[in-house]
Amino acid sequence: MYLIFMQKILKNDLLVFKKLGIERYIDSMNIQYVLPEVPIAPELSKQAKQRLKWLDYYHQDHTVAQTCRYFGIVPKTFHKWRNRYNPHNLATLEDLPKRPKQTRRWEVSREEERRILALRTRYIRYGKMKLAVIYQTIYNEPVSSWKIQRVIEKHRLYFHPKKNHLTQAKRARSGLKKRITELKKEPRSGFLIAVDTICLNVYGQRRYILTGIDVYGKIAFARMYPGHGSAYAADFLKRIHYLLDGKIENIQTDNGSEFAKYFVRAAETLKLIHYHSRVRTPKDNPVDERFNRTLQDEFIALGHLTNDCGIFNKELTEWLIEYNFHRPHQTLQYLTPIQFETNYSKVLPMYPSSTGG
Repeated sequence: MYLIFMQKILKNDLLVFKKLGIERYIDSMNIQYVLPEVPIAPELSKQAKQRLKWLDYYHQDHTVAQTCRYFGIVPKTFHKWRNRYNPHNLATLEDLPKRPKQTRRWEVSREEERRILALRTRYIRYGKMKLAVIYQTIYNEPVSSWKIQRVIEKHRLYFHPKKNHLTQAKRARSGLKKRITELKKEPRSGFLIAVDTICLNVYGQRRYILTGIDVYGKIAFARMYPGHGSAYAADFLKRIHYLLDGKIENIQTDNGSEFAKYFVRAAETLKLIHYHSRVRTPKDNPVDERFNRTLQDEFIALGHLTNDCGIFNKELTEWLIEYNFHRPHQTLQYLTPIQFETNYSKVLPMYPSSTGG
């Protein structure tokens, strides 16, 4: 009976609460409602949360040595953050800005700027180091090459201003590229497809073989094209996307021009994330580089080289079927790529041999 009575009271209070709202309900009960002052925790970064775990573990009656061994850090790092830690301000566990307190300022005097302008105008093709030597010879006082560079940039004193502008824009775009070193590899088929180009001189004509391989499952595809444009690379990307039944997440290429414009558009249309190898760093793409060597040793070197893309692609198709379905791979414990990819059943769509887009 007591439980039933209490349930009715609570149910009645809940109805009153919903009807009056919290403030009027409190007034009707003749009680004082005081909200406790709860400090609002800041949004911490991943690194700050990890440092907080160090200190929480340390304050649970663990020594510094035990804490460092448990989290795999050095004592110097732990002491640094323990000394900086303020329990009333968790933001003290965040990294401090790395920007220098004193940055470079414009330190070129008007006289130096006037002299540099005159020298650069007279010797428009000379570099900043040569101009610094001439400056000291003429005016009998040194000037840093950095000051000369600042004046050149300020007044845009270039022999080919338009060409220089295009070069600078190209460098800026290159800096925005996703590098393959940023990608954390995951062991599953289709996670990363590496693409590269083999350039051949066949009977006085240039031919280009685009190659692609699944970095994990080693299913590979290749195709010869008569040109080096990005439209051909876009065609190749669409073919390999179909070959792998659309199960591609990321693609990797070098910084060649064939992997720009139409190739980029195709990657965006297919919703693929495009990563680039570092400049002049073939070791960033070892799997496809090795496949290129295998293709040249086991197919091209055995008498299959021709400048007829139709004939070459037809014979290449037969070899790719051999490579994917029958050739054991040491890295796959001597299984074939198709055996390794147990759920893969689509026939390689390499016919017809037309190289059109």
